[in-house]
Amino acid sequence: MDLRKLKTLIDLVSESNISELEITEADGKVRIVKADPNLVAAGPVAYAAPVLAPVAAAPVAAAAAAAPAEAPAAPAGHTVKSPMVGTFYGAASPGAKPFVEVGSTIKEGEPICIIEAMKIMNEIEADKSGTVTKILCANGQPVEFGQPLFIIE
Repeated sequence: MDLRKLKTLIDLVSESNISELEITEADGKVRIVKADPNLVAAGPVAYAAPVLAPVAAAPVAAAAAAAPAEAPAAPAGHTVKSPMVGTFYGAASPGAKPFVEVGSTIKEGEPICIIEAMKIMNEIEADKSGTVTKILCANGQPVEFGQPLFIIE
């Protein structure tokens, strides 16, 4: 199905009282379901039927699956986690000195970074006093809720 046609269908479902639309054509099947506004503040979601293709067996996959995967070692110390989804910034502005660096001694309540969420700059404060031993995010990196940002000892 043509991408322009699919976008037009999504826009039509979005702007109407229709909650679900399913179209079957020779080249595929498309189902568009509008999300429940009480659950999610997003627009409609389009589902396309998957195209199945034969897959050759890979003998290497069986050998790789048999090898146990090592779990990464948990870092020692207190982990400061992101309280929200957004973009991580280590300084107040692009040319400014970072709030903290590895080896910095900080006190509980001191700002340690900024997370930008929905064009709002949110100062994140240390939830424990100590020394910063590791910075786990790069400047400008997107972060998820609960993602580790710093290790404090």
